[in-house]
Amino acid sequence: MSANTTAEVSPTSPANVAKWIAVAILVAAAVIGNAYFDDQPFLYRLLGVVVLSVLAALVAAQTDKGRAFIALLKDARAEVRRVVWPTKQETAQTTGIVVLVVALMSLLLWLLDLGLGAAVSSIIG
Repeated sequence: MSANTTAEVSPTSPANVAKWIAVAILVAAAVIGNAYFDDQPFLYRLLGVVVLSVLAALVAAQTDKGRAFIALLKDARAEVRRVVWPTKQETAQTTGIVVLVVALMSLLLWLLDLGLGAAVSSIIG
């Protein structure tokens, strides 16, 4: 993770504002274009939306927030690499224990419901 933990508030530069406006225009073009060309084949509309979305993501990645998001993704990927994943046997054993506990709790709650239902029925008459 990054060592910078202080929240720095920087003024928004005009270049960043222009980039976010471009992102908004690209996303709007994808949505409006998809609706406008409704009579076209789905594949063409899908390709248009994907291309505009990739362009919007590339423009957004050039902003300060975009670079921070990419750094976050890189840090998260590094953390995932450090995770010690369970073996197949550990996963199977843990799954078996969970299934057993769920079955026992289901049986216990069913018996409790049955008993309380009988008690309420005897009280009501």
